[in-house]
Amino acid sequence: MRSQPAPNALHSVSDPIAQQRVLQQIRDAALSDEELGGAGGRAAPRTVISESWRRSLATGVDPDDYRPPLVYDGDEIDDVRESHPLHTVLPPLRELLVSIADESQHITIVTDAEGTILWREGPSGVCRLADTVGLHEGTRWAESAIGTNAMGTALATNSPVQIYSAEHLVRTYHSWTCAAAPIHDPDTGRVLGAIDISGRLDTLHPAMVSLVNATAQVAENHLRLRMEDADERLRRRNLPRLERLGGEPGALITTSGRVVAANPLGTFPHRIAVDPGSDRIDLDGREALLEPLSGGYLLRLPHRGRKTISARPASPTLRLSFLGTAPEAQLDGRTVPLTLRRAEILALLALHPAGLTADQLALHLYGDAGNPTTVRAEVHRLRTELGEALLAKPYRLAADVDADFLRVRDALAAGEVASAASIATAPLLSRSESPTIRAEREQRTVALRTAVLDSRDPDALWALSEGEPGRDDVEVFEHLTRVLPAGDPRRPVADARLAWLLDSDDDD
Repeated sequence: MRSQPAPNALHSVSDPIAQQRVLQQIRDAALSDEELGGAGGRAAPRTVISESWRRSLATGVDPDDYRPPLVYDGDEIDDVRESHPLHTVLPPLRELLVSIADESQHITIVTDAEGTILWREGPSGVCRLADTVGLHEGTRWAESAIGTNAMGTALATNSPVQIYSAEHLVRTYHSWTCAAAPIHDPDTGRVLGAIDISGRLDTLHPAMVSLVNATAQVAENHLRLRMEDADERLRRRNLPRLERLGGEPGALITTSGRVVAANPLGTFPHRIAVDPGSDRIDLDGREALLEPLSGGYLLRLPHRGRKTISARPASPTLRLSFLGTAPEAQLDGRTVPLTLRRAEILALLALHPAGLTADQLALHLYGDAGNPTTVRAEVHRLRTELGEALLAKPYRLAADVDADFLRVRDALAAGEVASAASIATAPLLSRSESPTIRAEREQRTVALRTAVLDSRDPDALWALSEGEPGRDDVEVFEHLTRVLPAGDPRRPVADARLAWLLDSDDDD
């Protein structure tokens, strides 16, 4: 008779030592196979793990030894940290993670894009243990340096990951568990580094990867707000220069080449390749002049040999990402600076495509106490950013609107419950007190929750459980534990989260 596969090791979260033994057996067997990951009739490592082991072994990492290289010593690390873009996000990261790490006996780590630890904080006892295995500032934890680990694997795959015990390639770290997620530059999209929580095996919590992923998003939102503030300062200081060009086409661009203002609107692409060492740029066969400014450049196109670089599309595309606390808008790929009030106006106009008068907007925004004069002033400022994409009399959007909250509504209407749940990671403009938006938010949240619970679709329930407010909804996790089969790797996470929520209720 053919032997039955061993149970998935991740189901042993209630017994970390038993989990370690099972994972150790899987690792040793997999590494001894001629073809890594060929499990035959026994349990195999997770795909993300086997692929990481292959990459790590290909670079010469020894599974039975460890030497995380020291890249920066104590005299260098302060200067490196000060110049790294992630140093500005440390305050919100500390607020979110350090107290949790202290209570759960974990350490919090932030790396650069190469996997070098720049910051580490946590209980002194755990830090002393981490020092003994090289888990401290200045050491590099890329897969090529130390094999499979959450920081290095998150950077290699550009996705959140949790590494349990013997899923670490190097044997030294089999008594540790860690979870990490990459942090991206909101301007260029490149990876800046990773946020990680690491601890000893007996402090394992399967929901930790969701926590670090949410924290990475908080860091990216913080960076995005700083970027938008810098864009606004660049515009405010230099718009007069742009206006003084008269009829000559020009643009204000950031040091990374992103266009933040242009005259005439639509003349330039939303990003331009900039060579800091040159005052000339070739744009589609035409020479443009580049004048350095504080925080960016003024780009000018002389009149001679006039040539249109790129025609503005007849109908621009306005993308709205309004599910959460940090709303974003892009017009044909260009980021539109937003306050909460501007986001509310755009959301209301997207919900009323036929348009709204100033009186109607005031009612939707403020209720009976609304002032149309205040609304007109705010819309006027918004129109300077959107140009002809926002029309008046009545106010309406003259653009192809791609809004996440509208996609949720449309998916629910079409019966695509799992799709709706995967989009709705947070409520609509969660900080908004607009009566209409608050009603829309509450009604959509209830409608989505009801549809998902009624569907009993595991994928829909899982998607809902990963967002707000589903991650704190006991009934959602009760449904998940009933519909997820025993072999599904999401099952132990749902079991652990449900137990935690029920314990929290008992404590209250």
